[in-house]
Amino acid sequence: MSLVRVTIQTEDFDLTEEVAALRQGDARVGAVCTFVGTVRDRNDGQAVGSLELEHYPGMTEKAIEAMVDQALARFDLFGVRIIHRVGLLAPQDQIVLVAVTSAHRGESFQACEFLMDYLKTQAPFWKKEETPEGSRWVDARSSDDAALARWGIEASNS
Repeated sequence: MSLVRVTIQTEDFDLTEEVAALRQGDARVGAVCTFVGTVRDRNDGQAVGSLELEHYPGMTEKAIEAMVDQALARFDLFGVRIIHRVGLLAPQDQIVLVAVTSAHRGESFQACEFLMDYLKTQAPFWKKEETPEGSRWVDARSSDDAALARWGIEASNS
């Protein structure tokens, strides 16, 4: 049975604590792969002073849980932990954690990358950057859609 937890939160997270909880008591785990995304101070050549993320509570968690179901169907995983922050964030703040456990590294690496590609294009978040020129909404990137397409999935925002 898999351990799956998806959390949307404003507060920061501790990578060490999250990985320890994901691995706890599961001697089958031979591999843990994590991805931590952080807020950059530049985007598309412009300085970024802050990033604000909005979402629809309930809907966002369900969408991410559906992504996890896809990962569990594709890869032999024991556990999945996804945390995505919302609210006002500053450059260098942690924004997202994807952590997976499996018996072998190949499954973990692929599943972590798959989930991040999926999150980047399909998770219902709205991002607004504050730049010296004012506020702007962050649009989807074609490179993110291409990353998802390599898994045989067409982005629904295309």
